Amino acid sequence: MNMRRWFVLALVLGLFALPDAAAQAQEGGTKVHALTLGDAPKYGPDFEHLDYVNPDAPKGGTNSIGGTGTFDSFHGFIIRGTPAGLPGLFETLTTQTDDDALSEYGLIAESMEVAPDKSWIIYNLRPEARWHDGKPITADDVVFTFNALIEKGHPQYRYYYADVAGVEKLGERRVKFQFKHGGNRELPVIMGQLPVLPKHWWENRNFEQVLLEPPLGSGPYKLGKFDMGRSYTMERVPDYWGKDLPINIGTDNYDQVRVNYFKDPEIQMEAFKAGTLDTRPNENSAKRWATGYEFPAVKDGRVVKETIEHKNPAGIQGFIFNIRKPIFADPKVREALIYAFDFEWSNKALFYGLYKRTRSYFQNSEMEAKGLPSPEELEILNPLKDQIPPEVFTTEYNPPTTDGSGNARDNLAKASALLDEAGWTVENGRRVKDGKPFEFEIMVDDQPMERVALPFAQNLERMGIKATVRVVDSAQYQARSENFDFDMTSDIWGQSLSPGNEQWEFWGSQAAKTPGSRNSIGIENPAVDKIIERIVTAQTREELIIACRALDRVLQWNYYLVPHFHSGSFRVAYWNRFGMPDKRPDPLYGYGSSAWWIDQTKDAALAGKKNAEQPVQQAAAAPVPPQPQPAPETTTPAAQTASADAEAPDDRGRSPIIYAGAAIAVFVVAYFLGRRGRKRT
Repeated sequence: MNMRRWFVLALVLGLFALPDAAAQAQEGGTKVHALTLGDAPKYGPDFEHLDYVNPDAPKGGTNSIGGTGTFDSFHGFIIRGTPAGLPGLFETLTTQTDDDALSEYGLIAESMEVAPDKSWIIYNLRPEARWHDGKPITADDVVFTFNALIEKGHPQYRYYYADVAGVEKLGERRVKFQFKHGGNRELPVIMGQLPVLPKHWWENRNFEQVLLEPPLGSGPYKLGKFDMGRSYTMERVPDYWGKDLPINIGTDNYDQVRVNYFKDPEIQMEAFKAGTLDTRPNENSAKRWATGYEFPAVKDGRVVKETIEHKNPAGIQGFIFNIRKPIFADPKVREALIYAFDFEWSNKALFYGLYKRTRSYFQNSEMEAKGLPSPEELEILNPLKDQIPPEVFTTEYNPPTTDGSGNARDNLAKASALLDEAGWTVENGRRVKDGKPFEFEIMVDDQPMERVALPFAQNLERMGIKATVRVVDSAQYQARSENFDFDMTSDIWGQSLSPGNEQWEFWGSQAAKTPGSRNSIGIENPAVDKIIERIVTAQTREELIIACRALDRVLQWNYYLVPHFHSGSFRVAYWNRFGMPDKRPDPLYGYGSSAWWIDQTKDAALAGKKNAEQPVQQAAAAPVPPQPQPAPETTTPAAQTASADAEAPDDRGRSPIIYAGAAIAVFVVAYFLGRRGRKRT
């Protein structure tokens, strides 16, 4: 499963009124070290290091991690190719921590200044910031990056930064972003998520083509050896310019991070059991978690297995209807098909009871719509009454339930009645309308999701609908998803603690028309657009929550997807060779793996004892792909489908910075290099 989208747009935040120096920056242009969405940044301007790191952590050793699929490019900012993740290579203007999801701290930027009316932001770059070739990072690089991404990069950038009027160099290390409108409380924050690329390196290269050579970066790691399509190694940069910044102290402790790619998740799991891989940063299969970790190394303590509860919103995952297809244009038909998914049976038979049913697009957050609309929500919804389903005003949405026995007779009867009303009648055991049978394809890209889709298809068959479950390889899945060339597939949208601009690309009408956008469903709904505008322009936290709840209700009652399931924890397994700080992030949005290191004593004790299972050779990795050729102009990056057993995580939600730069392995890699911007999808 390709997790690139999982890991990219969702966690985008909107600004609060701030006290002290941070508030002054947003109200008077004072220079500050951080921008926050809460009352104040957790860490003040004079903090020495993060609370969950060991500032004296030793450096050294290699951490081997895995990805599923393959890669054919080192350029993750465009629509073409399947890029490698390259964690730790590129940096952003600002960055986040695993214990403060509402703040952005200066990284390449030493300080920020925000207009009183939020109509611009100025970044002052650190004078010590350097590229790996020793050249300084300047305002020219920032200006080049923004213009290149908007003009030539992945289409998501144009949505994400649609309200940016332009970028201006004010000095060698001073750059200003002017916004089209004032009052957008989140836009000054998400500008800091912009990656910065070296102008001098790219000006002699074609930014729109796949990249087969190691790119130049500025981060704590650079690309070392690689075997295209199979593996690559990130090497720590000893003289990294930012190693002594308080935000970085105690992190990035491995000398090397090796990323190995495998054909499918099961082969990858076997590699972990054999000791070829060191970590399983977040096991996304309930079946594997329940039954696949019973090998000897777990039982005798050489492998540690733990469940870590987190505080992240779950977002939503489900089988999505491509409503661009006439067969799914009728909401009554979509409602009928939702009755065919028996979550209670699946959770018991397939997921070992580890999941909860998802009902909201903002699941597990205060933005989740419950009960009936409040008076404040009605102020948003009433003017749209003629454009939204009447149930929005009268009924709390909840997906259908069963007794878990596997006999969903009552639900299928309700579904059949809805199909009859929609004109799909039964002839010779098949649903037919206007002489055409009700047939469609459910496209998946891995066996775990196939396991979920097959019982769903069997229930549809009982209703007279032929749903063919088709498993395609990762390359075909990506190409078809990006071009919306599917009937039904599985997709996932992570949400942040403070949603914002990313909602345009998730559900906005313009995104529905743009190949490669996150609006894989194809929603073109004027009411949805108007509510998204309310979200983006919300001036207070309360206004934001109210608008999100209103949006949630409209999305729920339009039956745009068959909601799946979610969990509220990380499922982590690792060979017992790591040293860890005494304290984990609190509150926990990520579990602080960026601060782990190789413990030499543990490593020595483990030496010669790792291969508890049959070794998995690199021959199990994905085959080397053919030499990439320039893709046609319509090619776009994949609409991510979550693993069948995957929870709807705190993401998919990262900013386009990482979104476009992440390949299949990014989610796995990021946990151990700690580049987890909590507000990014």
